[in-house]
Amino acid sequence: MITRRQFVMGALTTGAALALGGGLRPAGAATLGDDGLYNQDWFVESFLELSDDLAEAHAAGKHLVVMFEQAGCPYCRKTHEVNLEREDYLPYLKENFAIIQLDLFGSREVTDFDGEAMEERALGRKWLVNFTPTLVFFPNDPAAVAGKSGRAAEATRIQGYLSPFYFYHFFEWVRSGTYKEEGFQRYANARLDEMRAKGESIEDWRLG
Repeated sequence: MITRRQFVMGALTTGAALALGGGLRPAGAATLGDDGLYNQDWFVESFLELSDDLAEAHAAGKHLVVMFEQAGCPYCRKTHEVNLEREDYLPYLKENFAIIQLDLFGSREVTDFDGEAMEERALGRKWLVNFTPTLVFFPNDPAAVAGKSGRAAEATRIQGYLSPFYFYHFFEWVRSGTYKEEGFQRYANARLDEMRAKGESIEDWRLG
């Protein structure tokens, strides 16, 4: 049976495709919305009921990520225009993660995993989000999150801008489950050593 949520989302997707006249912009190409936030066409179109979003991500075999941004944030823009333009690892992010974008000072209503509904800006305060961009990662098991606030349930988070190498490998660190047993810096250093041993160019990742 098709749920109301699935029906509405299908209608939105069809409408967007018709509005584009069948054309597709390049994957990973950021667009600036009326709210002042840069967006990606593969980000989740959400009703902002986070428990539902987590359940859908789990069913698709993905981790849910909530990304807080704000209008005029230079590091948010850099994340979109540099990190999310990397065609060499963008397919990995799309395949393994469902990203929901929130405005740190926004007024849309969001329902936390514990059932509490509030505006985006209030949720940011509740989750102790102080920087943008902040990407909050959640376990992909809904049972591990059920009844908890996002702050209590989160697996880990990125606070601020990370250069492409560290950004990508942070996602890999989460997806592999290594975050449960090894710190990110140790994990990233091991990946750097592997690249050097293979003679791969670190400069290609635009470190620094």
